[in-house]
Amino acid sequence: MTETFLTIAPSAIDWARAQFALTAIYHWLFVPLTLGLALIMGIIETCWYRTGKEFWKEAAQFWQKLFGINFAMGVATGIILEFEFGTNWSNYSWFVGDIFGAPLAIEGIVAFFMESTFVAVMFFGWDKVSRGFHLASTWLTGIGATISAWWILVANSWMQYPVGCEFNPDTVRNEMTSFMEVALSPVAVDKFFHTVTSTWIVGAVFVCAVSCWYLLRGREKELARQSIKVASIVGLVASLAAIHTGDGSAVMVAEKQPMKLAAMEALYDGGEGVGLTVVGALNPFAQPDYAQGGEMPLRIAVPYGLSILATHSTDGYVPGVNDLLNGYTRKDGTRELSAEEKMERGRRAISTLAEYRKLKAADANDKRLPELAEQLKLDMPYFGYGYIKDRAELVPYIPINFYAFRVMVGVGTLLMLFFLVIGHVAWRKDITSKYRWLYVAALVMLPLTYLASEAGWIVAELGRQPWAIQDMLPTVAAVSDLKSGSVAFTFFLSLVLFTVLLVAEVSIMCRVIRNYNAEKQQ
Repeated sequence: MTETFLTIAPSAIDWARAQFALTAIYHWLFVPLTLGLALIMGIIETCWYRTGKEFWKEAAQFWQKLFGINFAMGVATGIILEFEFGTNWSNYSWFVGDIFGAPLAIEGIVAFFMESTFVAVMFFGWDKVSRGFHLASTWLTGIGATISAWWILVANSWMQYPVGCEFNPDTVRNEMTSFMEVALSPVAVDKFFHTVTSTWIVGAVFVCAVSCWYLLRGREKELARQSIKVASIVGLVASLAAIHTGDGSAVMVAEKQPMKLAAMEALYDGGEGVGLTVVGALNPFAQPDYAQGGEMPLRIAVPYGLSILATHSTDGYVPGVNDLLNGYTRKDGTRELSAEEKMERGRRAISTLAEYRKLKAADANDKRLPELAEQLKLDMPYFGYGYIKDRAELVPYIPINFYAFRVMVGVGTLLMLFFLVIGHVAWRKDITSKYRWLYVAALVMLPLTYLASEAGWIVAELGRQPWAIQDMLPTVAAVSDLKSGSVAFTFFLSLVLFTVLLVAEVSIMCRVIRNYNAEKQQ
């Protein structure tokens, strides 16, 4: 396996990364809307259950139609993502499949089947089951989708912070030692709540945008009015929750992935009481010369902001790119190794593993094996660094991370203001007239919300490069040994397929929205 890690063509790696990124980006167009609409349609149907008014039933059916269209597309792209782990990332699957596969298996066996079962009742059981059972099915569909998200995010979080496992030199695999450590990782908990609250925001903006489209045309005023009321409350609560969970995520990144934080902030030299950059100028097309230190031009920062965000202390120490590459001493006196020291330990781990396996194959009772196993255990935390050729590879592409993070935070702040305004108008005034500017603003916020949502995942995934698994397995060692042409072909095939599916979904959803008329519903 170690030889395979070292002989994969760079072009194949690039195409494999591109295909996975493509699939993930398209997948995330559908997932947040699924989770967000699930909550809103559950609330609307609850209003029908409590009041018995036909209006609420018709409103619930309308939003459920849009949910169903989007749900199907999310499932299709999600399944392809899981297959890609086996096709394009077979080294990764071999190395950590025992751990990574467990939450995905649970997601498929439990959560996916749960939501698939109740979604059928939700769509086809309106006149076949009681109101209470149908309401329960609607909520259980949303809960099932959310549980699916939990297990998928557990798997992703483990890639960001691998815990609950131990390397077995006899099988050359990492094996799970504690399922609870994997399932309840602090990174997983923070990521789950932050991600789910962000999907509620997407759903709320979508409902507001569709409703405002109706108001621009003077149609379905009652549907629009009541839907905006529900969505504005959901959006505002979700925005406040996203701030809280985002704070927790920032602390986790600072503790577990400090290089990601340094890239997000373009922080070259760390220190105590570091400011949080609000505005700064970076060339988006070139990696900055971070080795020279200093600050980016035109930097405007909140004093002590980054230290507060990362450590919850005004004088908290935050390492920069150079500190992480050169090594530094923490407040508790422990020393972080330099990049070169980690790379040396990693190369030693690789050679020790090769020697161990050679001796084990020749004589399973060789007296040197326990000594080698013990040495390997000490160096294994740096195993992945053995495949790094240059310290520069350890630094993510700073401009993309820097700007993507500010897009996410900037749009998120704007969304909170949007929900405050539209909620005030919907609840205190007559939103069905004289607010054309607000209708247009809602339509503009929809693509901006999706941009912010995708930007968040860009930071999460590009920020941990070059690692497929943080500090354990670099991307260059995780891919399958495939010809680049084969992967390139499937990339363009996927691009065409996903684009066709996206166009089809948008077209169908637009048709449902245009043709809806509550007064004529049976």
